[in-house]
This record gives sequence, C-alpha cells and structure tokens, in this order.
Amino acid sequence: MKKMTRFSEFPLHYPDARLRLIGTDYETSKERLSNAVADSNVQTEPDFAENLGSLEANLESRRAKLERIRQRGIDPYPARFERSCTTTDAIDLFEAAESEGTAENAETLSVAGRIVSMRVMGRAAFLDLRDSSGTLQAMLRQNALGEEYGLLQDLDLGDFLGVTGHMMRTRTGQATIEAQSLTMLAKGMRPLPEKWHGLRDVETRYRQRYLDLIANPEVAETFVQRSRIIGGIRRFLDGRGFVEVDTPILVPIPAGAHARPFVTHHNALDEQLYLRIATELYLKRLIVGGLDKVYEIGRVFRNEGIDQDHNPEFTLLESYEAYADYNSVMEMVEAMVSSLAQDIHGSTVVPMGDEVVDFTPPWPRLSLREELRRHSGIDIEDYPDSESLTGVCIDLGLQPGPREARGRLIDKMLATYVEPHLLQPSFLMDYPEDMSPLAKGHPDKPGYVERFEAFAAGMEIANSYTELNDPEVQRARFVAQEHQRDAYGNEEADRTDMDFLTALEYGMPPTGGLGIGIDRLVMLLTGQATIRDVLLFPQMRSLSGGENAATPDYVAE
Repeated sequence: MKKMTRFSEFPLHYPDARLRLIGTDYETSKERLSNAVADSNVQTEPDFAENLGSLEANLESRRAKLERIRQRGIDPYPARFERSCTTTDAIDLFEAAESEGTAENAETLSVAGRIVSMRVMGRAAFLDLRDSSGTLQAMLRQNALGEEYGLLQDLDLGDFLGVTGHMMRTRTGQATIEAQSLTMLAKGMRPLPEKWHGLRDVETRYRQRYLDLIANPEVAETFVQRSRIIGGIRRFLDGRGFVEVDTPILVPIPAGAHARPFVTHHNALDEQLYLRIATELYLKRLIVGGLDKVYEIGRVFRNEGIDQDHNPEFTLLESYEAYADYNSVMEMVEAMVSSLAQDIHGSTVVPMGDEVVDFTPPWPRLSLREELRRHSGIDIEDYPDSESLTGVCIDLGLQPGPREARGRLIDKMLATYVEPHLLQPSFLMDYPEDMSPLAKGHPDKPGYVERFEAFAAGMEIANSYTELNDPEVQRARFVAQEHQRDAYGNEEADRTDMDFLTALEYGMPPTGGLGIGIDRLVMLLTGQATIRDVLLFPQMRSLSGGENAATPDYVAE
C-alpha cells in the first residue's frame, strides 16, 4: 500500500495551487508541490483532495461538480459548439498575423478541446486544451471573465471546454488564447491516466484504446498513417483503371482461402451462413462478368489463433486483373508498396526496429524449392507425399500432426527455415500445387503453380497467383481439397463453391490475382512490431467481473 499524503503536510505559498497526485508516492508528491511555486508549468488541478482518495471518491467529487454546473444553469453536455478553427490552426493564424504585423487586430477565435493540464493561481489560470491537431494554452483571468471565472472550480482534467478569445503571447513567449468566454462542452466523469504514470498494463491500452489515445497522443499518428496508406492504395489502383467493388460478407460457402470460418445463422432464411474468409471467388465472378480490373478493401474473418501478426478479423486488399499473370502482379506490388513508403516516409528505406527495410524495386525473385533446400537441407521433390515428408519433419523437430497434408507440412518448413531470412522485400515463387488449389499450373514445372508470396521483415505481406481458369481442373482441385478435409482432418482446406465453378464454365480470361494483408503492410510501413498496434480495437479475451473489469488501474489505492 502506498503511503498517502495528508494535505496539511504541505506548506502552501499559493492556497489555490493544488497538485495532481494520483498514483504518486509521498516524497515525489512533496517534491512536486514544493516546486510548484518556482515552476508555473507544473500540472495542477482545482480539487486536490479528490485525487488522494479512492476512485469512488474521485467519481463522487466529479458528480458533485456536475451538479453545481447544472445549478449554475449551464448544460454540461451541449449539442453543439461553433468552433472557428483547430488549436493548431489558431497558432498558425496568429503566427501569420505576427509576421504581417497585424496580430494586434486579429479576429476573435473559438477553439475547443480536452483539458489536459491546469495551473490555477488565484485570479488567473492557464489551461492546456488538446484536440486532434495539437495543444493550445488558454489563459483565464477573473477580471476578463467575471462570473464565468467561477466555472473553473468545477472543471477537471479530462473535461471538454470551448474557449473564445484573442491570441496573444505570454511573457515566456508561448502562443496563448486569452479567454473572453467559456463554454462547457462535456464533463469528464472519470479521472484520466496521468502523463507521468500512464497505463500500467499493455492490455489496458488495447482494451481501452480511448485511454491509450488520451494518455499517449503519439499513438494516433500510427492510425493517421494507416488511413494514408489505405488512401494511397486506392489512388494507386484507381490510377491504373481498377474499379473498387463490394462483395458479400455473409456467405453460404466460406471458400477462397485455407482457413476455418466463423459460423452464424440467418433466422429469416433459416440458413447457416459464414463470415467470409476471403473475397476471391466473388471478385473472380466479376472478371467472368466482364469487369477487367476490380479490387476490394474490406474485413475478412478467420477463426484462428491470435499472435503478433494474426487477428481473427483483419483488413484485406484483393485485386484481379484480366490478361495479366503473376509476373505483372509482382511488378505492380513493387511499384505500389515502394510508392506508399515514399509517401509516408519520404523514402523507400523504412526503419523497422534495429533494421531498415529497403522497398526500392526490383525485389529479389526467389524459388521456394531452392530456398527450402538452402536453409533446411531438404529437397521437397524427394518427398512427394505427406507420409514421407512427415518423417522428415519429425527428424527436423517440427512436431507435425499425425495426419497433416503435404502442403501444410511444407508451409511449416517455410515458416521455420525460410521466412525468418526474408528481411528485405522478396518474392518467394512457384509453390507446390497441393498448397495452391486456385492457382494455375506452372507450364515448365510439373506439380507447381504460378504463385508468389511477398515477404519483408520475415513476415508475409502479399499472396498472388496466375488464376486457374480451367473449370474442370478447378473442380478436380476442389475435390482434392475435400479429400484433405476428410482424410487428414484439415479443417482449413478450401471448400467447393459450385456456383463459382458454374461461373468458370462461362469462361474467365487469363487473370492475375493479388491479396495483401493491410494490417501487416501498415506494421511494416509504420515500424510496429505487433498487429495490435495497428488495429484500433484488436480482438481480446473477454474479462469477467462486469463493469469493474474495464476499470483502469492507474488510480492509487
């Protein structure tokens, strides 16, 4: 139990200077308060006592303040506020006026934001207001605000406040808005995590992303960049004549990928449906229908594990181009990803932890078979069936299941021996047919298909193949996949979509297809080590305990 500080132990020179102390120990708190006189930038809050008790005492104090605000005839949650500019725009406008010598006659501005610090000194106070663009200091003076200044005693860190006034510079040179009027915009009923104490548990950041964004404003930049990356992908594909489309999320057959689906039930139709695991088969139907270049960016759902680069729902880009093959798709991927890196970083060389990843085209083209042989010493041509390859995997210590299909075994070998070496952007090419039921056979390599996966920083970011467009061969491949499910218990094997086979029978031109995991691409381009840091709301195990389960643990007990 932390030693709690008694208010009477502090010799206050400023009776109105009250230091925020949640989660701090006695000596640290005493030192901070003793420095408050010398440093006007120390974070303070009007009600010192509320921060020394339990969370419930804090909530009770805020409820009392809320009631006093209402008794003043003020709506603590108004429907609107006419904001004339953001906090950053206010500073930019003021600096422009200063450079033109017109700052004295600058127009009245209205800004708004969350109160993230308060420094109260009797008849004057300084507040820092933060919005999505940045932070602006506001100066409140009793002689300028009159009775409105009394609202200050009922404000807390975390409240949203609107301030109308003129811009000025303080004696320390800080651009500041001098308040002429205040507007209460939203009363925060829970205390914020402290700037110097933060959130103790990483999971709290993911479960309560709103607190993460409040406590760590720099986190928002990753998601701003994510938006720019997705926008850049759209511009790139639109510029090449692709058409963005939407395909069903609830589907009768979960096909188009090796994955276990989520199952649901449609009451009105009384049918079992699935959340899509891919968009591939619907997009290829559109190629059959005559749309030569199509793409979709959307959520797909796979009932799989969660780790640093997997989440059961994720954002996938899939594109299909008639009269193209996997070679032309490779060139498109290089051009697109390098242009995104240039847009985000101003360079095609991107930092990733202690390494740098160079997305400058061309990327190396590597043979899957040769890379496996080089890094594991095994030539998969010597092991043409699952039984023989299972023995090799056991000798390698890969712990295969008793009835794993050959394709799954090869995938395990790739993940163990090859992928960790693919730090720089590379294309791993020409996969075994039994790993790729929707890809066209390689004309010069029997048993292989024209497929590549793109890797960077040891992680797969793209999958592509020259699409199989022979309906009879596709039907046979589907039958083989169903056999894998029955014979080997492979629940992730692809499923037969009879309507897709019917569509192929009407004829599909030669086509190059592509799938890119947007979340992994964002990880690479923003230097994040886990997929959870590029998903605003990653999937988490549910907590028991009701409301208290979601209560943050940053308030001192």
